[in-house]
Amino acid sequence: MSDDPFRCRCVLCHDYGDRDEADRFGRKIIEDVRQHGWHVVMVPEDEIGPGFAYTIGLSHTHGAPELAMFGLDVHAMHRMLNKLGAKAAAGAALADGQRHPDVVDGHHVALRQVDLRWYRTFFGRAIGFYRRPPFPVLQVAWPDVDDRFHWEERTEERHRESQPQLWLPPSEHPVGIWTTEL
Repeated sequence: MSDDPFRCRCVLCHDYGDRDEADRFGRKIIEDVRQHGWHVVMVPEDEIGPGFAYTIGLSHTHGAPELAMFGLDVHAMHRMLNKLGAKAAAGAALADGQRHPDVVDGHHVALRQVDLRWYRTFFGRAIGFYRRPPFPVLQVAWPDVDDRFHWEERTEERHRESQPQLWLPPSEHPVGIWTTEL
């Protein structure tokens, strides 16, 4: 077996001997990736903070980065991630710095490369599926009603805090709801 770092090391491509030990959620992820090409994990808003959602399987099935969104209704984020996942499945290359139209109510979304140091905080199920980073993850940032993103200066504070800036290392991220657990 090769030690090629670009070779997929997920639980579907490599037998770690523990597939039968997967919990119900882990089995659902495997089933969805096999059947649909990816799965979307939805973490609803709670007393700790806003909800978020992310894909598992796009890298395995399509060689595309996994996608993550924050701060909206988890079902809405699920639909939006599926729209972008369908683009990847159709052969579109998703990459850092891109903007994609018509994902959020006719607005563009921006894709930003997630710093590896955030993975354990937000993407535990993906680590369980791929078994080890790095697998690429892009944050899908959504704009406010004036098409401003949360890192832009004139954005209202409420919008600025609705999403993390995961392309920044955790030590450089503005203090707030997204860093309280660090």
